[in-house]
Amino acid sequence: MAGLARAELQEYGRSSCLMCISAVFLLLVCRVNAQAEDHHVLTVADANWTLILQGEWMIKFYAPWCPACQHLQADWENLGRQSESLGISVGWVDVTQQPGLSGRFLVTTLPTIFHAKDGNFRKYVSSRTIEDIQAYVVDRKWATVEPVPGWRSPSSLLMSGMANLFRLSVWIRQIHTYLTNALGIPSWGSYVLFAIITLFMGLILGLMLVLIADCIWPSRPKRRENKTVVIVKEEVSEEEVEEKHTSDLDNESERVSGDDSTEEDGVMTDGGGSGSEQMLSAESSVRKRKPQGPDTAEGT
Repeated sequence: MAGLARAELQEYGRSSCLMCISAVFLLLVCRVNAQAEDHHVLTVADANWTLILQGEWMIKFYAPWCPACQHLQADWENLGRQSESLGISVGWVDVTQQPGLSGRFLVTTLPTIFHAKDGNFRKYVSSRTIEDIQAYVVDRKWATVEPVPGWRSPSSLLMSGMANLFRLSVWIRQIHTYLTNALGIPSWGSYVLFAIITLFMGLILGLMLVLIADCIWPSRPKRRENKTVVIVKEEVSEEEVEEKHTSDLDNESERVSGDDSTEEDGVMTDGGGSGSEQMLSAESSVRKRKPQGPDTAEGT
């Protein structure tokens, strides 16, 4: 009897183990099916976001704590199940897990929906019902909406920098939380620490920029330039010398004639002199005024 009971217990244990294994297998199959059904909505992250640059997409940015996002979740999953018939791909982005993508798309409100067509992005601003979203895709209503400008495109350099800035802000917030909660540092102490680190990093970056600028554009030593003074002597021709000489003679003759005229006036006004003296003075003045040259010699 004891051996029979032991055999029954072993058989019961085997059957119970088989039942447990089969139940676990069924649960795994159901979970795989559920995941396969949910995989119609692709989770977009920093690692695979470039997939949305090709084809047509509808992307939703959400947060788990957002009530409006939770209200839209069922319709969005339904849209994912209809994605094959609509000829589009459906994705969503959790901004709490992907802060870089929220900065890259410059998401400021939740939920935010984007339509992407071959790298051109348009923000969906219509009603969020499943019917309106389907009509937006089927009726090509997105064609009447202006796409995002090139400088605000998620693939632009500016938005890439914005994504890094958002990731840096989240990283700083996590460090602040760790310092205040785990280490027990007060908030003002954490702020002072961040300020010191910021100033130190600024000094290092400034020094690096100065060194780079000095390597690219080295400073040249100042040299004293010896200025040579060149004295240029003007060459005077013989004709100019003769003209200058003649002009000097003319000026001298005019000056002499002027003196003689004043003397004559003085003599004529003097009533005490005799007539003969006046004639002699007149002849002497005429002789002085006569030019002496070859013409005068011939005349005499």
